[in-house]
Amino acid sequence: MIMAFNNRSLVLAFLSLFALAACAETEFLVHTAKTARGEAKPAPVGDYKVGKPYQIKGQWYYPAENFEYTETGIASWYGPNFHGKPTANGEVFDQNLVTAAHRTLPLPSAVRVTNLENGRTIVLRVNDRGPFARGRIIDVSRRGAQLLGFEKNGTAKVRVEIMSDDSRQLKLAAINRKGSRVAQPQVASSPRQDVVATPLPNSGPQPVQQASNSAPRPAVTVQSRDLAEVPVLSEEVKVLPVSPTGIFVQTGAFSDFKNALRMRNRVFDLGPTQISRFKVAGTELYRVRIGPLQTVAMADTTLTQLTDAGVPDAQLIVE
Repeated sequence: MIMAFNNRSLVLAFLSLFALAACAETEFLVHTAKTARGEAKPAPVGDYKVGKPYQIKGQWYYPAENFEYTETGIASWYGPNFHGKPTANGEVFDQNLVTAAHRTLPLPSAVRVTNLENGRTIVLRVNDRGPFARGRIIDVSRRGAQLLGFEKNGTAKVRVEIMSDDSRQLKLAAINRKGSRVAQPQVASSPRQDVVATPLPNSGPQPVQQASNSAPRPAVTVQSRDLAEVPVLSEEVKVLPVSPTGIFVQTGAFSDFKNALRMRNRVFDLGPTQISRFKVAGTELYRVRIGPLQTVAMADTTLTQLTDAGVPDAQLIVE
């Protein structure tokens, strides 16, 4: 009788363990299915931050609200070296979420990034500052690079466009949930470098010092408090038609053709060089460009050569 009771107990215990295991497996499969479908995952919400002008390796950056921002250039990605570390607005960076780093846009913001090489396009949440490598306009998370199709190559020609409505909603959500104060830029309090040449049109990234994915980012202090959660942007990938683009290195823009010709003769040996005319606010200017260049690596090499030749303000242009 005792033996029968023990056997019955063992059977009941086994069935209970089997049910628990089945339940756990079901939960795992449901989670896996959600991830595969690209459903939004909750993410911590940091402070809403515009921020004051800041300097990295001698280069000044001027954050500002710009809900009409659009730019073409080169994107890179960052991941393992920063995974689990605080972002510039107090979130915790997760390389497996669709986020990005930008040098001047408000944090958080929503941007659409389109890979101009394959047409893949996604929307990412900007929650960090960067990139600080020369010739780059945005750093996306590792997951972002996977979805855009350039994780293996490391870089891609992209177009970045701010999503104005989504960005305003992210701003309100961050302020309402966090009770954050909006840091207003104080441009007047920060020194600017003297400008010698005529300013270039907003057609490419600002030159910065050469760096890698491990480049330093502005120091961040994370307050010890619970972070609210809101859904992150979806991982939906669309494919858009894209036109062929080229990579150029612009060495300068001049109001006097003689100065443009002098610059062209100075950099002629670095590659195919051209002078073209354009107008800014009714003023005719002459820009000097090297290219088109075949790869990002060639453009990076040209930028380095120009710096060594005493032309540190050259810009990498995609168009």
